[in-house]
Amino acid sequence: MRFVYNANDPQLEALYDYIVIGGGTAGCPLAATLSANCSFQKEAEDNGKTPAQKFTSEEGVPNVRGRVLGGSSMINAGFYTTADREFFMKSGIEWDMYSVYKAYRWVEETIVFPPTMDRWQSAVAKALLEAGVGPDNGLNLDHIKGTKIGSSTFDNNGKRHGAVELLNKGDLNKLRVAVHATVEKILFSSKASSSSAIGIMYSDSNGRSHCAYVRRKGEVVLSAGAMGALNFYNLVVLAQNLICDLLKSQLLDPIHTLGSLCMTILVT
Repeated sequence: MRFVYNANDPQLEALYDYIVIGGGTAGCPLAATLSANCSFQKEAEDNGKTPAQKFTSEEGVPNVRGRVLGGSSMINAGFYTTADREFFMKSGIEWDMYSVYKAYRWVEETIVFPPTMDRWQSAVAKALLEAGVGPDNGLNLDHIKGTKIGSSTFDNNGKRHGAVELLNKGDLNKLRVAVHATVEKILFSSKASSSSAIGIMYSDSNGRSHCAYVRRKGEVVLSAGAMGALNFYNLVVLAQNLICDLLKSQLLDPIHTLGSLCMTILVT
């Protein structure tokens, strides 16, 4: 991909409309979408030295997360289904469901495929129905009760397709993706009346530091993933009571507000 650069490339040290920290399952489609509506954008990917990182949940369940471009969509089982509609209704956010389903179709037309029902899959489906897990919904992408056949990010030849491929749906002339980059700091303006992110400091695979900045009214977007969200929660617990109260009252505000709060706490 011609828009992918090694973190030590000096071309990355530029001005952008958006900087997306994280090139995982959410960061890749976000970067692609933003690139279609901006003059220039950079995505910083914390790549690490291994494609997967082991961790254990609080319940003692061992697991791994992806540390490559495309995130965990490049290492997981590849089962695809849409979210439970009740999740949207109870989230406290006023969702535009037409846009939600349009986004689903945008993903599905690129990396989602009908599964091949081999003997094992067919036997499991039959066993669930015999055990009373009904109704039989057949091939269905919705999050519904009963037994269903979902889709897969593996095609009929067994090839995996992950979130990294969604980058190709963006404006490739306005998109730069940095690999082997580890974001060290989010930089804030000292002149603004309120805290505002103006860029990032990141290191390359040789440990050298670099900086990239956003234009006036530009934004730094933190796409931290499930593990990053947990770290964010831990930071909130340790933060001052004033900040905690502010977060509790605005946690379900639009993503722009949440991002601003999150970045402020990281600097604190």
